[in-house]
Amino acid sequence: MTSTPTGVRPEPASFRDPANRVFHVGDEVLRGLDAQAAEHWRTLAASPFFPTLVSAGKVCATEDAPATLAPAAGTEWAAVLRHERIPFVSHPYEWSFAMLRDAALLHLEILRTALAEGFTTKDGSAYNLQWRGAKPVFIDIGSFTPVRDGEPWAGYRQFCQTLLYPLLLTAHLGVDFQPWLRAQVDGIEAEQLRPLFGGTRRLRPGVLTHLHLHGAMQQRNAAASTTDVKAQLRAAGYSRQLQAATVRGIEKLVRRLEHRPFGSHWSDYQRTCGYSARDRVAKEQFVVAAVAAAGRPRLVLDLGANDGRYSRLAAGHADCVVAVEQDPAVVDELYRALRSEGQQRILPLVVDLADPSPGGGWRGVERAGFAQRASADVVLALALAHHLAIGRNVPLPEVVDWLAGLTAPGGAVVVEFVHPDDPMAARLLANKPDGLFPDYRRDTFERLLAARGRITDRLELPSGTRTLYRTVMGG
Repeated sequence: MTSTPTGVRPEPASFRDPANRVFHVGDEVLRGLDAQAAEHWRTLAASPFFPTLVSAGKVCATEDAPATLAPAAGTEWAAVLRHERIPFVSHPYEWSFAMLRDAALLHLEILRTALAEGFTTKDGSAYNLQWRGAKPVFIDIGSFTPVRDGEPWAGYRQFCQTLLYPLLLTAHLGVDFQPWLRAQVDGIEAEQLRPLFGGTRRLRPGVLTHLHLHGAMQQRNAAASTTDVKAQLRAAGYSRQLQAATVRGIEKLVRRLEHRPFGSHWSDYQRTCGYSARDRVAKEQFVVAAVAAAGRPRLVLDLGANDGRYSRLAAGHADCVVAVEQDPAVVDELYRALRSEGQQRILPLVVDLADPSPGGGWRGVERAGFAQRASADVVLALALAHHLAIGRNVPLPEVVDWLAGLTAPGGAVVVEFVHPDDPMAARLLANKPDGLFPDYRRDTFERLLAARGRITDRLELPSGTRTLYRTVMGG
């Protein structure tokens, strides 16, 4: 067992491939490679296709780590790489349908390009992709390996379980894939999905080939070794050209998959939420000033972002904004809009804030929970607290403590308190037993904020039923 140098944090999600491991040293992201992986890296870096993918922003920027930094990863590695840092790490079960599809298409494009140059990817996991705003990026440099004639794509099963099957589930059945992926870190197994695609559903695009036939092949070869399966494929004439044709076929299939759900209550929220024009102007000015006061924050969380109105305002003064909304349909519409705008500072995510993503995978830390990944310079909680406190029965002190916990030391929370007599709060309270929320009052809320930080600014909106606060936590 090797020891980890002081100050070096091994990445909990990077342990399944012994040939390489990711480490964090301060803000630096390093990857240690064993001797064979280091040889593959040198060939990859010298190839014509890899630098082209990096310069196009499709693969994360990677270089040999400087000599002053490389020893931090430990002495057992033959080479150490340095990667660009992704602004915010997200998980596939926090993505919308269009996001997952675009991630799948990028993975396939990279694989197809690599195959033409004598490389393949040994993994096919959706977790190998991250985001720069609304643009996906492939991050698993250690997955590239020279292709061998007669061998199938090693990542095909992972690709199906974490990308293709979730897309089939939503596109063909209208079922949100997010809870399925959140429940199992390795994705959806073929045998779990097959019962839902019986009868004429078997004939829907991609189902027969990649679900039923693939599942049958897995069962038939369950007792065979990987070596035996490869030998059978070589004997059958399986070639690199056939593999590339298969990838192109999957690419064509994924492009055809579509899902545009009907509008929900939240998709029309900006029009129905009851703000006056004066309220909107005052609120926007307050939010812009609050974000700008943080001095170009590295990370802003917009909780309950809806159509991204305030995320866009914050993005003009911040490096990265994570726009969080619980409705997959709303996030999907926001993503499509941001993608069309070429927006690379706003990342939309599907997260139920009353049930946020927990830690998952091995020992519960392989995939960090939302709260563990969030250490924001500014947290926007606009028209949110009343939905948590009244709509979801979360005690008001818990709401404030939670907001404080998402904030970096010295960071600010910009929160909107909706008074009990506001029409929206009154509507929520009307569906609850009388007297259930005696502490849902403005003075109580202000005391809770003051106990956790320093209220630097407050603004009562012209309507008189909503108040905005900027609070520096721990200040």
